[in-house]
Amino acid sequence: MSDLQFPPESAWRPLLEIALAEDIGTGDVTSRVSLSPDATSTARIESRQPMVVCGLPLVAEVFRSVDPSLEIQLETEDGKSVTADAPLLRLRGCVHSIMAGERLALNFLGRLAGVATYTRQYVDAVAGNGAAIVDTRKTLPGWRLLDKYAVLAGGGTNHRIGLFDGILLKDNHIAAAGGVGLAVKRAKQNAPDGMFVQCEVESLEHALEAYEAGADMLLLDNQTPDQLRAIAAACPDGLVLEASGGITLDNVREISTTGVQRISIGALTHSAPVVDVALEMETEGEARG
Repeated sequence: MSDLQFPPESAWRPLLEIALAEDIGTGDVTSRVSLSPDATSTARIESRQPMVVCGLPLVAEVFRSVDPSLEIQLETEDGKSVTADAPLLRLRGCVHSIMAGERLALNFLGRLAGVATYTRQYVDAVAGNGAAIVDTRKTLPGWRLLDKYAVLAGGGTNHRIGLFDGILLKDNHIAAAGGVGLAVKRAKQNAPDGMFVQCEVESLEHALEAYEAGADMLLLDNQTPDQLRAIAAACPDGLVLEASGGITLDNVREISTTGVQRISIGALTHSAPVVDVALEMETEGEARG
C-alpha cells in the first residue's frame, strides 16, 4: 500500500527515545561480555505467521538510532500481506548494534502488525457489503497516531484522531445537556465550520430526534441487527450511520448487512493480538569476530 503515509516524526520520536533509554540503559551488558566489540554480521527480521506488515519505517529508525552505520534494507512494505517465514527487513553491521535494537524493533513491529492484521480480518469479513471498519480512541496512550496508522495499513478507516478534530456527543454529554435534541442543536450552533456532529443514540426514537436536530452522523451503540435495520430503514439516505458496541468477528458480517455505513470497533487497537516476528543472524562465523 504505497499510498500509506507514515505518521510524522513528532508522533513517534519521543516514544522511541523513551523506549531506547528504557531497554538499553547504560548498555547491553550481555553483548559486551560475550562478543568481540568489532564483530559484524548480517541479520534478517522475518514473520513467523501470516500477517499484514506494519511498522517497518519505525523498525528501521530504531536501528538507525542505535547505530547510523548499520545497513538496512526493507524486503516488503507496510500494508502488504505476507506468509510465515517471509523476510521483512535485512541488516548488516555491528553485532552489538543489531542486538541492542532487536527487542525494541520487534516490540514495535509485533504490535503494529498485530493491529493491522486484526483490522484486515474485520475488513475481509465485511467485504462486498459496503461498510467501513472504523477505529476509536481506545488506543495505547502515546501510540495514538501509530495505532491509527496500523488500522489504515490493515484496510480500516480512522475516526477522529482526538477530542480536537471531531464532535461526538456521548451519553454523558447528552445527559449533561438535557437530552439528545438539545445536545445536538447546541453542538450544531457552536461547531467550527466544516466539523461534523455525531451523536450516540440507543433507540430509534433518539435516532430520529438526533436527525431532526441536525446531526450529521449517528453512533448506534449496542444495537441488535434487527434494531440497526429498523433505524436504517427509518432514517434518510444522507444520514451516516455507525454501529458500535459488542462487535466481533462472529457477528460483524451480519451487522454490515443492516444498512449502516460504518462499524467502529475498539478492539482493533485495544485487543489486537501481537504477531510473531523474529530476528535471525545470518552469518554466525562473522558474528563470533
